[in-house]
Amino acid sequence: MTVEKGKRPRDPNQLAKWLVDNSTAEVPTPEPLPVPQPSPESISAYMAAMGRKGGQIGGRRRLVTMTPDQRKAAAAKAAKARWSRKQPNKGEL
Repeated sequence: MTVEKGKRPRDPNQLAKWLVDNSTAEVPTPEPLPVPQPSPESISAYMAAMGRKGGQIGGRRRLVTMTPDQRKAAAAKAAKARWSRKQPNKGEL
């Protein structure tokens, strides 16, 4: 009988056994797995994956890291994208 953490059995006999096991600490605890030491390449790959998962950098952080020419190019690209969208008709909303 395996019981997940926090879940109690409904059967009264199983519940009694579960309570006795928990109160007398006879429930076998799983041994912790050994943690392997990561190599620098795997750390780099892991951090790259986290960066892709994390999404876009915030605006203030981007302002610090971008040059004025890069900011100008990004703003022009955003304005072009905004103004190139087709405007919805009044009845389509």
